[in-house]
Amino acid sequence: MKNSLFYAKILLFGEYGIIENSRGLTLPYNAYKGTLQFSSSLSESQLKSNKSLYNFLIYLKKIELPSRFKLNLKSLEKDIENGMFFDSNIPQGYGVGSSGALVAAIFDKYSGHKVSPDTISKNDLKDLKIIFGKMESFFHGKSSGIDPLICYMNIPLLIQPDAEVDKAKISENNEGKGAVFLINSGIPGETEPMVKIFFEKLKNDGFRKTLKEEFIKYNNECIDSFLNKDMKSFFKSLKHLSSWALNNFTPMIPSDFLKIWEKGISSNTYYLKLCGSGGGGYILGFTEDYETTQELLKDYNKEIVYRF
Repeated sequence: MKNSLFYAKILLFGEYGIIENSRGLTLPYNAYKGTLQFSSSLSESQLKSNKSLYNFLIYLKKIELPSRFKLNLKSLEKDIENGMFFDSNIPQGYGVGSSGALVAAIFDKYSGHKVSPDTISKNDLKDLKIIFGKMESFFHGKSSGIDPLICYMNIPLLIQPDAEVDKAKISENNEGKGAVFLINSGIPGETEPMVKIFFEKLKNDGFRKTLKEEFIKYNNECIDSFLNKDMKSFFKSLKHLSSWALNNFTPMIPSDFLKIWEKGISSNTYYLKLCGSGGGGYILGFTEDYETTQELLKDYNKEIVYRF
């Protein structure tokens, strides 16, 4: 029985800001993937996944989805009893969509509503985002639905204010000197505690003001200039965004990375930002000269996401 593959994702821009109605830009990351599989003799890790699917099923029975998006939970329960598990190499707690891929896989297999990335309407994108948010909240306490949506559609998406979602056009230049890259912090992050810290910070009027007036401004400027391939403006706004994060998202940045974060800003060689909620997992980097950056960060485990 052949099942669909669901790939990881990278949220280039919009972490935390999406909660406060900023824009976001996300793209698939095909280095990691997952699929639903069956086994009559489950290994320890497969059994753990199978049990997690059963707990997810219990949660899905309690939430209401629109009738046209309803899941066949009887079929899901039967498959779990028959040894279904999620076979995935997407690292958990690294901000690249491990739970998002699982949610997308479950929806794809057990929902009667199928959509194509080529023909999907803006209304369907918006509806799916809301539904995926309800589903993924099982894993994080609260979810925007963006991660499962990007894993399900497997295309770049532009998240607009008020939950609007559009397809985004991002062309890649494999020969380019510049790169978007990941640095592996070596420790998994936990989304829920980081989000709680963020909401606590939002209670401070000063933080809320600078988030709206500076962070969201720089975030949106980065998205516009990146999509328009205006790299001079892009890196100017990105430097502001990286500096803002260093000053205001310190609890979300692993302490061992504060120095190289600052080094990137002071040298203007590369700029770092959170990949997802932070606290561990991956850190996202941008540079116009990956060769030089690679030398400066030679002691760190890196992966290229995108060339330009």
